[in-house]
Amino acid sequence: MTQANPPTARTAARHELRWVLFTLCVTEVVSWGVLYYAFTVLSEQISADTGWSAPAVTAAFSAGLVTSALVGIPLGRWLDRVGPRRIMTAGSVLGALSMVAVVGAPNYGWFVTAWVLAGVAMSAVFYAPAFAALTRFFGSDAVRALTVLTLVAGFASTVFAPLTAAMSEEMGWRQTYLALATVLAVITVPAHFFGLRRPWPSVTSHRDHVEAPNRTARSQPFLALVAAFALAGLASYAVIANLVPLMSQRGISTGAASVALGLGGAGQVLGRLGYRMLVRRVGVVPRTVIIMAGVAVTTALLGVFSGYGALVAVAIGAGVMRGIMTLLQATAVTERWGATHYGHLSGILNAPIMIATAVGPFVGAALASLLGGYAPMFVVLGMIAGAGALTAVATRPRS
Repeated sequence: MTQANPPTARTAARHELRWVLFTLCVTEVVSWGVLYYAFTVLSEQISADTGWSAPAVTAAFSAGLVTSALVGIPLGRWLDRVGPRRIMTAGSVLGALSMVAVVGAPNYGWFVTAWVLAGVAMSAVFYAPAFAALTRFFGSDAVRALTVLTLVAGFASTVFAPLTAAMSEEMGWRQTYLALATVLAVITVPAHFFGLRRPWPSVTSHRDHVEAPNRTARSQPFLALVAAFALAGLASYAVIANLVPLMSQRGISTGAASVALGLGGAGQVLGRLGYRMLVRRVGVVPRTVIIMAGVAVTTALLGVFSGYGALVAVAIGAGVMRGIMTLLQATAVTERWGATHYGHLSGILNAPIMIATAVGPFVGAALASLLGGYAPMFVVLGMIAGAGALTAVATRPRS
């Protein structure tokens, strides 16, 4: 009887962990789909309906992304202490309410405020808290869980972009957002509340001394890591926003350019599938340098090549690097400083990446205007990512 209990307990624990992973896979798809990808489909309708310029509408959304980056820093500290359940449940509630606020905004000022509120919700339901949850819950098996999560969540745009487009054609952007807010509330609020009930485990450190998180955050290796991800992330996300305009300047149709962009998304899946093998074979610092150098090379080559076939091939390669970058970010803190202060440190690390996501389209457009075209802009972005790769050399923590 007593010999049967440990295997039974282990089986129950594995079942609970699978449920946590399933919960987060579902909620990340819905959260990203409603709070992020729906806007990419609806922004033109919002501008046309309200009379606000397209840049102004996009700026409001970007304000939400910047807010998410900034709020994520203190939220990460709280996450280390209390776990993800309350934070992600509250984020789901706030996310649904913020979408209702976006729809009901009587003027542009309230519209911006609603997106700032959405940014607070994003910080509580996007990748950062989900990564922290899986890192603590799964321990040594976290890379596998993180890989599964990012693979599934990568389909958020695949599901919600066409769904949002179809809904908006029938009912307009306001009713579409109200329907999506309902979906967000009905699926993710109970999922987070019931699916993350597992007790928040304490961290078992294999290190003789765990450095205080504030000291780590001020250390040269951590600052170098933040700078490296900011530079490489800026280039990587600018590719997404500016690939279609680049191809248009090359004389390629919008439809064909969209196919190339979609194939880049497929490349992300390929990159994530191979990450566990890369972790086993390459150390954390050289792995970081190699991937960021890959971002630099593929970004620059998009500005060099002009043929459609070559651009598609490079776009896929850029997608592979972008997919690996997501997992590289998810494991960067744990592999260098352990999981004890993962939420705190990853919140700081995530901030410049989210800001890069927000400003990438504007930086790309500004550089293209300054340099006289999108081709030289991609070459410069490649150089920026290259600077990130060089900076990553200095990210080995003090022993």
